[in-house]
Amino acid sequence: MPVILLGTLDTKGVEFQFVRELLQHGGVSTLVIDAGVQGPPAFQPDIHREAVFAAAGTSLAAVVGKGDRGQAVEAAARGAAKVVVELHAQGKVDGVLGLGGSAGTTIATAAMRALPFGVPKLMVSTLASGQVRQYVGVRDILMLHSVVDISGINRVSKTVLTNAAGAMLGMVQQAHKTVVLAPRSTKQLLKPVVAATMFGVTTPCVEAARKILEADDKEVLVFHATGTGGLTMESFIADGIIAGVLDITTTELADELVGGILSAGPDRLTAAGLRGVPQVISVGALDMVNFGPRDSVPEQFKERRFYQHNSTVTLMRTTPDENDALGKEIAQKASAARGPTAVLVPKGGVSAIDAPGQPFWWPEADQALFASLRQWMSPQVELLELDLHINDPAFARTAVETLLRLLNQPLAT
Repeated sequence: MPVILLGTLDTKGVEFQFVRELLQHGGVSTLVIDAGVQGPPAFQPDIHREAVFAAAGTSLAAVVGKGDRGQAVEAAARGAAKVVVELHAQGKVDGVLGLGGSAGTTIATAAMRALPFGVPKLMVSTLASGQVRQYVGVRDILMLHSVVDISGINRVSKTVLTNAAGAMLGMVQQAHKTVVLAPRSTKQLLKPVVAATMFGVTTPCVEAARKILEADDKEVLVFHATGTGGLTMESFIADGIIAGVLDITTTELADELVGGILSAGPDRLTAAGLRGVPQVISVGALDMVNFGPRDSVPEQFKERRFYQHNSTVTLMRTTPDENDALGKEIAQKASAARGPTAVLVPKGGVSAIDAPGQPFWWPEADQALFASLRQWMSPQVELLELDLHINDPAFARTAVETLLRLLNQPLAT
């Protein structure tokens, strides 16, 4: 299978030729996709730009005729993603390597994000030293800073591009070795994969649960509930990688509701339900909304209760009204699930700082959350209320035992 080289051959053709020769010299075949519009390609690609824009539902002539660079880049990104996904479905993608500035990065990473976890993805970009979340998303994309602009082969760009080619060669060759060695690790590959969510204030619970699950021969992927973590877990579930979910820490819902910085978006807590994946849901760290340094907290919240986690993280206690809304949201999403679902309620507190004597202990706020869950939960969802704190070892064991029981149930049709 080839490595896909994806970019604009009108402006980055010389650089792509250089990388292509390095990859081919290293024993890897290549397939070049051109997504340029400004001028003729520096060399003939394997897939022409006309095919890219046709895949986007338009044409090269239409895009050029509009004379709008932003629309051209958007269409190229959309078309490139579709082309690469189709190639992957045909078993024709060993990896994807892109080179570019803002336009090239937007186009190539759109295709990379459309591919599943594990396919080598490398983007050499002039933007890689800054904020790259919009390009990486939840995928395993390696961003390599070009250091100088991608404009010709010089002593700096030659070094960076050689390293990029070497990195891609290493990833592709290692992937092939992994396939060869797979029979030696068949037992590991056959282990059911369980996803779990954790925050610092729910770590004792999740760590205890992980150890129990691993002793039961499960492989556990723990996602840090920082927005990106929740998004990544949801994408893994949607990709069919996850057999069961231990969603102990649903704190990202609070940030989405109130306006904190660690939101995972409105679709958090939906992927397992849509796919019918067995799930155990709890209310870990719903006592808090996350902000940056204290002076970054919006003025509208100045009278609220806060806890300074450290110099860069300020936690704000959720109110009874907010907890009422969160309970309703969890109940509705759990009730819509197609697979076996249980919700576990730790009546003794939902985080390490929500306990008697701790800064976020507010029984009335917790009770509003629990009452809302009771009111809105469908009878088909198992609601277990435990007189335990979320970090009590018994709570972790009950959560695991419940998930293992649900994993043995047939999925709903």
